[in-house]
Amino acid sequence: MRTQVGIIGSGPAGLMLAQILHNHGIESVILERQSRAYVEARIRAGVLEQGTVNMLREMGVHKRMDAEGLVHDGFALAFDGRTERINMRELTGGSTVMVYGQTEVTKDLIDARLSAGGMLKYSAPAVAVEDYDSARPRIIYEENGQRQELICDFVAGCDGYHGVSRQSVPADKLTLFEKVYPFGWLGILSDTPPVDEELIYANHQRGFALCSMRSHTRSRYYVQCSLDDKVENWSDDAFWDELRRRLPPETAAKLITGPRLEMSIAPLRSFVAEPLRFGNLFLAGDAAHIVPPTGAKGLNLAAADVYYLSRAFIAHYGEGRTGLLARYSDACLRRVWKAIRFSWWFTSLMHKFDDDSLNHRLQLAELDYLTSSVAGRTTMAENYVGLPFERFE
Repeated sequence: MRTQVGIIGSGPAGLMLAQILHNHGIESVILERQSRAYVEARIRAGVLEQGTVNMLREMGVHKRMDAEGLVHDGFALAFDGRTERINMRELTGGSTVMVYGQTEVTKDLIDARLSAGGMLKYSAPAVAVEDYDSARPRIIYEENGQRQELICDFVAGCDGYHGVSRQSVPADKLTLFEKVYPFGWLGILSDTPPVDEELIYANHQRGFALCSMRSHTRSRYYVQCSLDDKVENWSDDAFWDELRRRLPPETAAKLITGPRLEMSIAPLRSFVAEPLRFGNLFLAGDAAHIVPPTGAKGLNLAAADVYYLSRAFIAHYGEGRTGLLARYSDACLRRVWKAIRFSWWFTSLMHKFDDDSLNHRLQLAELDYLTSSVAGRTTMAENYVGLPFERFE
């Protein structure tokens, strides 16, 4: 089989790239190792930066997002018994975020892909990328128990941290940066009204907590837990009791509880691979970088990669220009490292790392300074809504 751009992975990065390329008359094939049902059932984050929202609208995959998504002008920081609001719209000159689950974004993109007649092969795991440094890269994959080849001009590796794309590159060609945090997030999804109209990030001596939502009737809550903790250790009542302890009393009093729809523990890590281009193989999304979820950057960084990569492919096929392909890695990594920095900083500011009371008092002092300073609040707001894409043309 032959195509112009072979895409490994049908997460948001791969699907967004395919949709943009389709809109510009560029052929692509998506290979996905899991089933469609599995992909559409994955529970993921749901805060979309302004740039990601704009991209979905530009590619025409926005109707359900605009109808069901929740526009947030701000978020709250709870610490030392008080709650302070960061007004993003006011501090950034009008930028906001959209709360719309990644699961729903994925469903919308799949529907758009199939409606356009694009090829999306499920249960077709890629096992290797070969000849990526030639003019005819090949993706070796399996389908119905048979070995198959997809020959293409370019390969977009959008297959996540454990995917085959990055693993196909010799180790001596990669520089990897990684930090594993000494805790995880225990999260619960429930059909209960959110405790507040906006997200609340809480710093507490018992550990971090986050109040989030998926809709007006579905809530997502998290509490910091140890890396060796297990879901089996937590009843619903135990989770709700622990969450209440970590919230300001007036917030805890408003909390409406209910049975879990899902409960899981997510580890936290910061990870970056450099570079992001190897001949005609390009890494994007979680294949290239991972951020702790504190700053809500994972999906949004993937969208930023797609912004640069799609423009590079469009320039190549539409005008014969190769300069953007050469600049892709550098352009992405400049933005990636800024998001990695913000996510690391926000994680360090809000979580309990040890029993050091001095560290906790320093966190409270920094939060007090940030929320009482226009410059501090602006820095928080600018990074949270997403830094602008650099000019790339």
